[in-house]
Amino acid sequence: MADVQTGYADINGAHIYYEVAGEGHPLAFVHAAIADSRMWDDQFHEFAKHYRVIRHDMRGFGNSEPVAGEYTNRDDVYALLKFLNVEYTYLIGCSMGGGACMDLTLAHPELVDALVMVGSAPGGLWLDVKESPLEKDIQAADAAKDWDRLCELETQLWFDGEGRTPQDVDAAARARLWTMNRRAIELASRGLGKHKPPMSPSAAERLAELHLPVLIVYGDRDEQYINLAATHMEQHIAGAQKVLMPNTAHLPNMEHPAEFNQIVLNFLQRLS
Repeated sequence: MADVQTGYADINGAHIYYEVAGEGHPLAFVHAAIADSRMWDDQFHEFAKHYRVIRHDMRGFGNSEPVAGEYTNRDDVYALLKFLNVEYTYLIGCSMGGGACMDLTLAHPELVDALVMVGSAPGGLWLDVKESPLEKDIQAADAAKDWDRLCELETQLWFDGEGRTPQDVDAAARARLWTMNRRAIELASRGLGKHKPPMSPSAAERLAELHLPVLIVYGDRDEQYINLAATHMEQHIAGAQKVLMPNTAHLPNMEHPAEFNQIVLNFLQRLS
């Protein structure tokens, strides 16, 4: 197992926790909004056998406290990579993290050698899909500040996924996700920090500008929006590859890590 360097980067007014392991071509993992860098536990050391792997907690997640002021996750990822003297990298992002990675790729195409979008969509992509019946309950729990119920409902929506119950998924992985999301909810409740306006034109309007290898990974139990977004990206990004992972929802890397790792490693190793 590779040695792990841990630290905090003071960037863009925030104190960002990060970990680095391995040697070789840089590769950065960027987590989802219902998790933190620990969602990549089953990838971090495995990929560090081949690459210089970086993961971090975005502000307001995990070990990175929220702070007042406007920010974008795209700018924070870019600043962290520069802090770590990264001149080029592969980017792997899940959900919100995938959106940040795509925005960063469009803003700094010279930095990114390949992009992996996991359970993600381009920023600004509107699709006509029905809202999950859980959404109203989620909004009610949020309004009532019932954080445990909010966390459980979000776990049902994003980890259990379409047509499954908590008993149908891996209990240990589900518990890991619940713990990460509960921490994120607690930090969000402090009301610190505000996202800057999204990129304009949006990433959804600029997909034709992506001239690099792109892999799209998504689960068949994920929200309909994510499934349709995966097809949309495949159709609008030249050369993009799409892989559907069966019996997984929004976090396929946590549900079937060995299968996920092989899919992504096969993609990346064809580039070298």
